[in-house]
Amino acid sequence: MTRLNPQTTPRHQLRAEKVARNKEAALNAFIGNKAEIDEMLARLSSLSNEHFNAHPDEINWGHVGTLENYASLLKRITDSAFGEGEHAE
Repeated sequence: MTRLNPQTTPRHQLRAEKVARNKEAALNAFIGNKAEIDEMLARLSSLSNEHFNAHPDEINWGHVGTLENYASLLKRITDSAFGEGEHAE
């Protein structure tokens, strides 16, 4: 997109161009953040499939506490995303 000359272009056209650039930047940032989340979710899913690298004969309360912490953090995210828990209306 070529920029308009601010000295020869009406203000409404300059504002429209700025709005368009801002929307494009927001979309690019959104797509980048979504890709980052997708990557994190894939890694977590893979780790979960491997039982968080814990062997059944080695499970102790430390493992339980770690998973409780992960679950708590994920619950904050899902509550926010779905309007549940403290985010419920």
